Amino acid sequence: MDAETVMLLAETARARPPLAGGVRVVAIEGRSGAGKTVLAEALAAATDWPVFHMEDVYPGWSGLAAAADRLALWVIMPLLNGADPRWRRYDWARGRSAGWHSTPVVDGLIVEGSGCGAAAIRPYLSTLVWVETPDEVRHRRLDLREDAAAYAPHREDWARQEEAFYSVHTPWEYADVVVDGTVPR
Repeated sequence: MDAETVMLLAETARARPPLAGGVRVVAIEGRSGAGKTVLAEALAAATDWPVFHMEDVYPGWSGLAAAADRLALWVIMPLLNGADPRWRRYDWARGRSAGWHSTPVVDGLIVEGSGCGAAAIRPYLSTLVWVETPDEVRHRRLDLREDAAAYAPHREDWARQEEAFYSVHTPWEYADVVVDGTVPR
């Protein structure tokens, strides 16, 4: 993402009230290949806030729908209680849950990944970002991913899960900021 967009988003995020305990949570939502991770990393560099990746809590390739409950339980609830997020990471290579992880959070946390803009999570988000990217750009990016071969057999099923999730939750309708995911990185 271009530096100006990132700086404006950082200013916006810092100006919003903390809604998860004393923490400002920024959710970066969008379809696979939209550019969520790149934007999250750039925003983290601008704010010094840690990034939480939804892929750490999806319970496997069919787990998009279940991820919002895990985000609420392992990230949002601890923040509301003044504690740091603590989650059980999913080991994609082994196809099962792995060890517990935690990250210290002071005043801000960036959550990125499909599902982080779920309706049940939105009341705790200080800023919801939707990354809008045309399908052809997203597909090209997915083909170039480092894990493209491992992702390929699951790509159509994941896209169906995204369709089902987004038909219910419509996060773009609630987004505080819509980012053009085609902007050069």
